[in-house]
Amino acid sequence: MGILKEKLSGYDAPQKAMQAGIYPYFREIESDQDTVVTINGKKVLMFGSNSYLGLTNHPKVKEAAKAAIDKYGTGCAGSRFLNGTLDIHTQLEDRLAKLVNKDAALCYSTGFQVNLGVVSILAGRHDFLLLDELDHASIIEGSRLSFSKVLKFAHNDMEALEAKLKVCHGDHIKLIAVDGIFSMEGDIIKLPELVALAEKYKASVMVDDAHSLGVLGKNGSGTASHFGLTDKVDLIMGTFSKSFASLGGFIAADKEVINFIKHNSRSLIFSASMTPSSAAAVLATIEIMESEPERIQHLWDMTHYALDGFKSAGFDTGKSETPIIPLFIRDDIKALQLTQNLLAEGVFVNPVVSPAVPKEDCLIRYSLMATHTKDQVEMSIDKITKASKALGIL
Repeated sequence: MGILKEKLSGYDAPQKAMQAGIYPYFREIESDQDTVVTINGKKVLMFGSNSYLGLTNHPKVKEAAKAAIDKYGTGCAGSRFLNGTLDIHTQLEDRLAKLVNKDAALCYSTGFQVNLGVVSILAGRHDFLLLDELDHASIIEGSRLSFSKVLKFAHNDMEALEAKLKVCHGDHIKLIAVDGIFSMEGDIIKLPELVALAEKYKASVMVDDAHSLGVLGKNGSGTASHFGLTDKVDLIMGTFSKSFASLGGFIAADKEVINFIKHNSRSLIFSASMTPSSAAAVLATIEIMESEPERIQHLWDMTHYALDGFKSAGFDTGKSETPIIPLFIRDDIKALQLTQNLLAEGVFVNPVVSPAVPKEDCLIRYSLMATHTKDQVEMSIDKITKASKALGIL
């Protein structure tokens, strides 16, 4: 046995969880990503999806993806930098820039690659990156590739952010990179206060709208739109794997910024471009999103209904105010056991346990789609409440 295999073979945490019957990952779904999915031949209510607008199986989206395959084939066989730019990529970028009201946009193959390739290059050796401590892992990884000084501040704490800004030299780049909606907690960044601090200390702002697009703002155009601060936010990032029912991501900003990113971002230049079917699907979802505002309204109606229901049942939902609802369990084993028990009862949710979060903050992540019905939400709350009482969580 080689040294590498010898060292890695000692990692057996997943196997121990499997033996205990509480391993909750890589569950195979045998159907489309709808409010009800099929797992092991059984119908299960899906409350663990990021498809906030419920468009992954929309006929118009599927038709657009199929038509793109017929025209362009299944892939581009190269990076955007060389042979992998199609006219549909450029069309999508123009459409995205218009959606978030920025000069220009640039598409990547995944959302993770956006943050990896953008955060890593905007600030240099004598500059500063300021990150919320609960920013997405892709922002954190991007910061690790940067030569800049990285400063983290307490979650959504503007006093803590200002304390960090005070130690940054005034004549260097200061980039504040934050999530719009935080993916586990479900709360929204305090953007008005953050922007005020950015102006005071001459800092730039980047908002990761992965979980905000399709949810917040005019026609689902994101966090900056929600607060009326689009002109105060320098960069807006988004992913296509959530509300946009596809795969990929983008960054939008002033054309000068996009020009620099386009010619310096390694995760763009050295990755194959997003598939034509993925691009076509996003274009179709934007059209639906803008023509059916009632879809977003229903998502919010179900969000308020679910939040009220969980709070009435006695759950701690933290500071969530969005379709992402954390149910704090504060015990890793109970969180994993609850997840498995609920699956057996026909409800799919996601556990978030240490080391992803501190043990005292472990939770069940319950997320809503615009296609969920009131009856489905009621049924899920009832089953989650009964299962939680059986485990002594409530």
